[in-house]
Amino acid sequence: MSHSPAPADLVLRGARVHTVDPALPEAQALAVRDGKIVWLGADTDAETWTGPGTEVVDAGGKLVLPGFIDAHNHVRLGSDDACVQLAGADTLDEIHDRIGTWRAAHPGAAWIEAEAFDYSAIPGGRMPTAADLDPVTGDTPAFVLSYDVHTAWLNTAALRRLGIDKDRTSLPFGEAATDPETGEPTGFIKDFAVKGLSRDGHRALKEIGVPWASADRQYGRLAKSLDDAIRFGITTVVEPQNSIDDLALFERARSEGRLRSRIVAALFHPRGTTDADLDDFAAAAARHADDRLRVGPLKLYIDDVVEPRTAALLEPYAGCGHHRGETFYPPEEFADLLAKLDARGFQCFVHATGDRGIRTVLDSVEHARTVNGERDARHQVVHVECLDPADTARFAALGVVACMQPRHCAPEVAGPGKDWAENVGTDRWHKAWPMRSLHESGAVLAFSSDWNVAEMDPMVGIYTAVTRRPLDGGEPWMPGETVDVETAVYGYTMGSAYANFLENERGSLSVGKAADFVVLSRDILSAAPEDIPGTVAETVVVGGKIEHSTSDLAQVPAYKTVN
Repeated sequence: MSHSPAPADLVLRGARVHTVDPALPEAQALAVRDGKIVWLGADTDAETWTGPGTEVVDAGGKLVLPGFIDAHNHVRLGSDDACVQLAGADTLDEIHDRIGTWRAAHPGAAWIEAEAFDYSAIPGGRMPTAADLDPVTGDTPAFVLSYDVHTAWLNTAALRRLGIDKDRTSLPFGEAATDPETGEPTGFIKDFAVKGLSRDGHRALKEIGVPWASADRQYGRLAKSLDDAIRFGITTVVEPQNSIDDLALFERARSEGRLRSRIVAALFHPRGTTDADLDDFAAAAARHADDRLRVGPLKLYIDDVVEPRTAALLEPYAGCGHHRGETFYPPEEFADLLAKLDARGFQCFVHATGDRGIRTVLDSVEHARTVNGERDARHQVVHVECLDPADTARFAALGVVACMQPRHCAPEVAGPGKDWAENVGTDRWHKAWPMRSLHESGAVLAFSSDWNVAEMDPMVGIYTAVTRRPLDGGEPWMPGETVDVETAVYGYTMGSAYANFLENERGSLSVGKAADFVVLSRDILSAAPEDIPGTVAETVVVGGKIEHSTSDLAQVPAYKTVN
């Protein structure tokens, strides 16, 4: 005599479920109890899981995917509505116009703050200076962040307010560039991501009174970004760079019901981090270890970024003589540091964009394995923008995850005519974001947005990974390194789950795993690639609870170039 199962809390039916689980690749329906998937199968069997109290979601034949896991998403940094928005301003005149318009609308503002300036908007391929800002900002201090948040741009009034002069250029929040002839600071601040976003750097900006650094502004950015994440079907966010101080922001979001996606928060390990700090990091990881907020990995930098020529390259930058960038640590020191952290059981996310920076990280992982023995560490190289082919196979061999952001390789972002492509030169374009080569070599790809450096929507990342074309169409850049749509989806689901030790809990729709899934407005697995952007997450479920739902397909995101 057969027995019907106990009714489920939620049943999804009428779907094309792409499970990302090779044991059962496709299904039409699934059942959820206590936040977990308890069954997948055919619509004809769904009734046996349905009772009077069961919530039934009819997908109407639409594609259902596991909830997206964004492996590198700065939700805490976010985008700030109080700033002048410079995304898409591709000339200095346009930057002046936008700042001038904002200033006219805010005549009493104590600071002018702006975000997302594009390096290529500055004429002559140079970096910006205070003199470029002064005509439109006057005596009001101005604080302008680059689109990648790796540099800041100040006017003369801000240099004075922040106490920056020829005798004080090494700052808690960055390194002030100086004029080679006079030694005076130019207004351009390098290493902002490394120092300005550190615990000490952020505290210094807050104490000085930069409004952008205030607790309320930080929380506003986080809350807005969290709302965007769930709307895009991102059910797990990996926030890659936080201090101990920042964890209270996530706790507040949770208590106020804004933490609808799950969070993995990595802790920033800047140079100078002590053993006592590591003890604090371990204690924070022990305090925050549930399925909604997990703390633990460490974020480090080995180099910076290609656009201002601060990434570490094996050969000099195009047209720059001998300059090839620097690593933040001598290679031997970094290898010893990584071995030390590895020995303590920490997983490391290491920012590396240049081929020499990436090689330094791989060498360091190899050293750690020699010193400590092999373990399932899953250290990550984050970005992998310019990879020497000699190092491709080392990712799989060393168990290193390639955490990549497909949108960054779009032609209108990094391709011909943009600073990235021009700085590395055509002879190295074959090294640019080699997603297919890494995938075919057996490396784990964890895909992500790098919001707010690029659009958060996974549809944008998947489209770019599949086409390497501009969002509005046009010619692809380095199309030999595209991947197919199933591989791109895997990178945003199981790849990112594995990268964060979550493969037994999330990443696929499988019995026993968390019921995190998304119903899409379009079947991106069969649609033409150009139709992937604009696909909407109609229903988003986290732990069996509907956290976002919309039936208004007119609300298609409108995209524009990030930089």
